[in-house]
Amino acid sequence: MLEKLFHIKERGSSVRTEMIAGLTTFVTISYVIFVIPNMLCDAGMPKEAAIAATMYATIMATILMGLVANYPVAVAPGLGINAFFAYYVVGFLGLPWQTALGAVFISGMVFLLMTFGGIRQAIIRAVPQNLKTAIGVGIGFFIAFIGMKNAGIVVDDPATFVTLGNIMHGPAMLATLGVILAGALMAKRVQGAMLISIFVLTVAGMFMGIVPQPTSINDIVSFDLPSLGGTFMALDIAGALEFGLFSIIFTFTIVELFDNMGTLIGLTRKAKLMDEKGEVQDLDRALTADAVGAVAGSVMGTTTVTAYIESATGIAEGGKTGLTAFVVAGLFAVALFFAPLVGLVPAYATAPALILVGALMIMEVRGIDFDDLTEGIPAFLTIVMMPLTFSIANGFAFGFISYAFLKLIAGRAKEVHYIVWLVAFAFIANFFMRMQ
Repeated sequence: MLEKLFHIKERGSSVRTEMIAGLTTFVTISYVIFVIPNMLCDAGMPKEAAIAATMYATIMATILMGLVANYPVAVAPGLGINAFFAYYVVGFLGLPWQTALGAVFISGMVFLLMTFGGIRQAIIRAVPQNLKTAIGVGIGFFIAFIGMKNAGIVVDDPATFVTLGNIMHGPAMLATLGVILAGALMAKRVQGAMLISIFVLTVAGMFMGIVPQPTSINDIVSFDLPSLGGTFMALDIAGALEFGLFSIIFTFTIVELFDNMGTLIGLTRKAKLMDEKGEVQDLDRALTADAVGAVAGSVMGTTTVTAYIESATGIAEGGKTGLTAFVVAGLFAVALFFAPLVGLVPAYATAPALILVGALMIMEVRGIDFDDLTEGIPAFLTIVMMPLTFSIANGFAFGFISYAFLKLIAGRAKEVHYIVWLVAFAFIANFFMRMQ
């Protein structure tokens, strides 16, 4: 049955490998159980409902991605769009969270219409090959940067923006050792290398007093499932339209469109689901699953769901099919009961996995043609702007805009697909509205 559903052998994988990949992805992404609800609470949502909306939306959207598209990709409410939702739309502009959810719903419907109309697929196919490669490399830098930040290896600095943290401090020291441990195990081709590292670092942190040890059954399991009652169907679509939130809806749409597209391009390339021409296997199905998940998530009471770059950890462990996604969804369902236990895994323990996955993705840089500056410069800007602006979408924007105008000024405008021009001007319009 599993073979019929997921074509595991056809893709050169095994059930055991897919299980390990799913477990690895889950452990790496499990932080969303706590981070996303806290952001939603900052926007005024009831905490229990925020936890429930996050968990149920993640389970449903990830199952859709695995079943419909057969991708080893986890889908959950996006961090960047959550920050925009909670701290700008609700916090800065002062809109009720119900109205903001209405704007999320409208942007989700835009995704759905664009998907059924083939617009999202056409945009992805129009992306030049060098930019597609650069997107994966940029995401690699972005993932590594997040890992180092989570571990305290890289910290903020008022003079230089970022600097080296105190690597003799417990979490940073353990994370650094974890990179070496996981890297050595990977070099020896030990399956589950990243998962072993996460487990060892968590236990070590408990012995060092960095991570609290469970003292009772309540620290491990809870049988009171969170309820959606406070947010289900609470979105105010009419209010969003009445406020005339075109710029906000446009921003929700443009940021999530390219954050998700960039992530899917990078992940499918890593999972060998992209051919030498840059065509992504079953792209239509993946985008449909994502769009449906985005609409359903807003109805439950959370922001737009998106493919998570942390799925690269499971792909690095050999995950190639939707069974990996099913395992992730299943573990999130179990986590509804074991949320306290999941919370014991600290950020520094998952940081080495992110850093090493970043290293693996960065290796694709050798496929970029830097000899042609009209290709190399946009690729460079795509790569460097992702970690430096902490946004996949911004890297995408700088890549598209620079590619179109460099080709034009160099007298090679015929090489630019008209969709690239449309996307470039859409990003310019988005930048303009954000500056108002």
